[in-house]
Amino acid sequence: MIDIDKVMNISFTKKQEEYISKQVASGEYQNNSEVIRDALRLHGIYREKVIQDLRKEIELGWDGPESQQTMDQIIESKKNS
Repeated sequence: MIDIDKVMNISFTKKQEEYISKQVASGEYQNNSEVIRDALRLHGIYREKVIQDLRKEIELGWDGPESQQTMDQIIESKKNS
């Protein structure tokens, strides 16, 4: 079986294009694709960390003591803090 690279058309803002070009110009990356692949890899790591952190917080909430506040009171207190 032959492995063929897929080509995707992706639109970037001018600011994003400038950032990608600067990263390549810095010498850290050989081309634009490397910058994007690294960004996607880091995004995956970040996303997984956020999900793990949220799961831990949910577990703490389920396992913690019951609150005497209503949901509306809790939401309002978070808005004011």
